[in-house]
Amino acid sequence: MNLTAFLFVLCSALIDIAANMMVAKSDGFRKPVWGFAAIVLVWIAFALLGQAVKTMDLATAYAMWGAIGVIGTALCGRVLFGNRLRPIGWVGIALVTGAVVVLSSH
Repeated sequence: MNLTAFLFVLCSALIDIAANMMVAKSDGFRKPVWGFAAIVLVWIAFALLGQAVKTMDLATAYAMWGAIGVIGTALCGRVLFGNRLRPIGWVGIALVTGAVVVLSSH
C-alpha cells in the first residue's frame, strides 16, 4: 500500500470526523455557522480522498475512510456528547474494521 495514499485517507477521515462533530454541534443546522463549517470540511475530506484514489483502489480507500470515520465518530461522540453505543454497535464496528483489514491486505 502506498504510504502517501494512506495518509491522504487518514487525513480525509479525520477531517470527516470533525465535520460529523460539527453537524452534531449545529443542532440540526439550527446553528448555521457549525453547519456551514461541517459542509466545508466534508468538501475538503472528499478532495483529500480524491487524491488517495489516484494511487489506491477506490474500494480500498473508501472502506478505510469509512471504518476510520465510524470508529472516530463513535469515540468522539462518546467523549464530546456522551453518546453511548450498545454492545452490538461495537460488534458492528469491529466487523467493519475487520473487513477493511482483510480488504486492505490483498
